[in-house]
Amino acid sequence: MADDRCLFCAIRDSETTPKLYEDDLVYAIEIPEGHPNNRAPVHFVVIPNEHVSSALAMTDENASVAGRLFTVAAKLAREKGIAESGFRLLTNAGPDANQTVFHFHLHCLGGRKLGHEG
Repeated sequence: MADDRCLFCAIRDSETTPKLYEDDLVYAIEIPEGHPNNRAPVHFVVIPNEHVSSALAMTDENASVAGRLFTVAAKLAREKGIAESGFRLLTNAGPDANQTVFHFHLHCLGGRKLGHEG
């Protein structure tokens, strides 16, 4: 179910927001250089089309979507040239993890040596 106030639902439905990838289950967008949330030279997020608030809201019914999130992240990492050197996949769940958009999304970070975080 979509949330009218959800940023990622609005982006999903936008015809003007450029997407790196889009299919019936997920889509991906780039976090551009200079954006306050950009954390690496390559930073994109893969997002389920269905509104799921966080990893804690995922159920067995979301298994195919969860799998697609990871396969699309790997495909885009290869396309962006960061697969061989390595990349980080992460998601935040809840306020202590600094989740700010309550629509599940998988970050992919790469393009430089990443430090330990957390």
